[in-house]
Amino acid sequence: MGESGLERARERAWIELNLDALTHNVSELRRLMAPGCGLMAVLKANAYGHGLETVGRHLDAIGVRAFAVATAEEGAALRRVGVRGDILIFGYTPASRAGELRELDLTATAVSLDHALELQAAGAPVKVHLEIDTGMHRFGVPWDGPETAERIMSMDGLEVTGLYTHLGSSDSLEAVDEAYTRLQIDRFRALTDRLRRDGFRVPGTHIQSTYGLLNYPELRCRWARIGVALYGVLSYADRPTRVKPDLRPVLSLRSRVVSILSVRAGEGVGYGRAFRPTRDSRVAAVSVGYCDGVPRALSGVGAVLIRGRRAPIVGRICMDELTADVTDIPDAASGDTVTVIGRDGDLTLGAALVAERAGSFTPELLGRLSEHLPTVTVDGARTPKSGDSGFYTNIQSK
Repeated sequence: MGESGLERARERAWIELNLDALTHNVSELRRLMAPGCGLMAVLKANAYGHGLETVGRHLDAIGVRAFAVATAEEGAALRRVGVRGDILIFGYTPASRAGELRELDLTATAVSLDHALELQAAGAPVKVHLEIDTGMHRFGVPWDGPETAERIMSMDGLEVTGLYTHLGSSDSLEAVDEAYTRLQIDRFRALTDRLRRDGFRVPGTHIQSTYGLLNYPELRCRWARIGVALYGVLSYADRPTRVKPDLRPVLSLRSRVVSILSVRAGEGVGYGRAFRPTRDSRVAAVSVGYCDGVPRALSGVGAVLIRGRRAPIVGRICMDELTADVTDIPDAASGDTVTVIGRDGDLTLGAALVAERAGSFTPELLGRLSEHLPTVTVDGARTPKSGDSGFYTNIQSK
C-alpha cells in the first residue's frame, strides 16, 4: 500500500497491529505449556478486536494449526483466507449448518444430548468436540452422567474429536476459587477415566484458557485455548498469576487532534456542559468516540496520550469524538497523533488499565472496537512511537 493509502487510513482513527509481537506471544505461551500440549488460538469477537482475517492469516503462516471461534461465519471467513488446521466453533451451531460444517471442515461443539441428536439427524456427518459441564453450568453434558457422553460418542453421524470443559474461576488464586477449580479438573478426569474403563477412546482434551494456563501450567492436555494473552494483554491489570509470561501488546488504538479551542474558566465543554474548567484551558477535539469502541464510561475519568504526555478526557465522549484537556501540553497542535490504547514515548495506556477505568475488563474493551476502523500492520519488535512511520508495512480494513 502506498503512502497515500497510509495517510488516508491515519486521517481519523485507526488500529495498529504489531505482528512481530503476536509471533513473540505465541512462542512465549508455547514455552509455558506442558509437553505435548498445542496452542489453540481463540479468534472469536473479531480476534478480540484485532481483525479475524489478519490475525488468522498470520498465525497460520507461523504454524498455528488449531483455532477456536464463536460462529460458523467466523470459521468460514478463516477458511476463505486460507487458514488451515482445526477450527472449533464454541457454543451452539444449528444442525441446519451441518452441510456447511462438513464442506468447510469446521468442528462444532455438542452442547447437550439434544443438540447432538439434532446434528446426528442432519444427515451430514460432522466433527464435534463434546463439552463437559464440570461446574460452570452454562452448557455441556454432565460430568457425572457418563452414559450421556458415551451415547454421543457412539453416534454414527458424529466424529467426536475432542472433549473439553470450561473452568469458571481459574483467573482467581483465592483459596475458595482454587479449590473449586481443582474440583472441576478432578471431575473432568473422573469422566475421562470412566470412558476409558468402558472401552472408549478418549480424543484430544482441553481444559485451560489463558488463566488456566497461567495458574495451572502443569495440566497435560492436547490443547490450551488461549485468547486474551495471545494478544499480549491480560483481562485484569493487577490480578496475580502463578506464572508471568513476557507478553507484548499487539494492538494500539490511535486518532488525531482535529482542533484546539481556548475555553475560559467556568465555561462548559460538550453535552450537558459536563466539564467546566477551573482555569482558562485549552481543549483538544479528538476524532474518535464510542461508535469506534471507546467506552463512554471513560468520560471525565480516562486519558489519552499526546506528544508523549497524558491528557485527561474531559466532557462526555461523543459518538465519533472526544475532548481532552491539553492545557499542560502547550505544544499540542491540530494534526497530532493521539494514543487511546498503546505507547507514546515513555508512557503507556495499557488495555487492562483503560478497561479498568471504564469499569470493564480487557476482553470487553477490545471486543467492542469497531470493525470499521482501518488497520495498519507494523514491523519491528516494538510498537512504534507516536509519529513514527518507518514501521508501516500494510494497511487493510477489518
